[in-house]
Amino acid sequence: MLNESRKILHDENLLVSATCVRVPVEISHSESIQIEFESSVSVKDAMLVLANYDGVKVVDDPTQNEYPMPLSATGIDDVLVGRIRKDIAHENGIVLWLACDNLRKGAALNALQIMDEALRRNAFKPAAKR
Repeated sequence: MLNESRKILHDENLLVSATCVRVPVEISHSESIQIEFESSVSVKDAMLVLANYDGVKVVDDPTQNEYPMPLSATGIDDVLVGRIRKDIAHENGIVLWLACDNLRKGAALNALQIMDEALRRNAFKPAAKR
């Protein structure tokens, strides 16, 4: 996960603290994510930003035992995000849990969405003439 994150973000100095676990699910995967910011971010603000981000659905209602689950993420395009809380180990940190359909978000759909975004940003450059 560390090497993949560095490769995707083109940042060899990226610090990532991660634990990868294999669990017996047919489809989907989950991740525990710790994010450290330059300044303090409230849980409420983090939830608002995530809830308004295309492709993300906040599922975070502890009173109803609603959290992102691999089974709930199977067959949908959105990344389910929840258990959003302050990181007690980092003053400016937020911790969250996510689940998503790995056949969609981890493979074909994700590749198409990245291509669409690159086209939208006019990020493709013509090939050099030979």
